[in-house]
Amino acid sequence: MAIILRLDRVMADRKISLNELSEKVGVTNVNLSKMKTGKISAIRFSTLDAICKVLQCQPGDILEYTPDEE
Repeated sequence: MAIILRLDRVMADRKISLNELSEKVGVTNVNLSKMKTGKISAIRFSTLDAICKVLQCQPGDILEYTPDEE
């Protein structure tokens, strides 16, 4: 997939744990863990909005596009 999630990097930069982010965003640890490891195929805009508010970042800080090699 050409979209890479960089949630782990942003969380490390902000020094916030998975448990703390989960509590503040209202998303389960399991779902956030899947996001951190890139094991999801979709993300709700409302979830992305909540994550960006808590982490004080832009969606582009969390999502990265890299073209697939053909």
